Amino acid sequence: MRRPVDDSWYQRPTGVPVHVAAGGIVARADGKRVYIVLIGDMGNEGFHELPKGHVDPGESIEEAARREIEEESGIHDLTLVCELGIEERLNYARSAWKETHYFLYTTRQAEADPTDFRHFMMWAPLDDLPTINWPEQRALIEAHAERITEAALGRKR
Repeated sequence: MRRPVDDSWYQRPTGVPVHVAAGGIVARADGKRVYIVLIGDMGNEGFHELPKGHVDPGESIEEAARREIEEESGIHDLTLVCELGIEERLNYARSAWKETHYFLYTTRQAEADPTDFRHFMMWAPLDDLPTINWPEQRALIEAHAERITEAALGRKR
């Protein structure tokens, strides 16, 4: 069972190491409706988040984002739209400070199977998102909703 997230997750304790991570928002259109990839944790019903994870040695941050998205969601057909920024918080174990770099991608791939067996992938409507465990991820999605919609529908900014 996941612990509730409060403001304490966003306050960096002294001496906690920094871990760099990468992930992204993956969007696609189905008609005029826009969907984004969320992953779920097989052991926690109702737990949803954006795909993301650690950066391997020798890997660029954007390469890590692509790899993590593919492992956790199964989506491999990714077109990079732009960088979205960095979000920071404690990791789930509260043992490291995560600096997660987020990117926006579009895809035409609708079906996918994660290679990471701990996760499942779902397409969530951008205009009717389910509960997302991490508040900074929901805020990131909401802050970029117009850009996500334009990218998925193929409109220029």
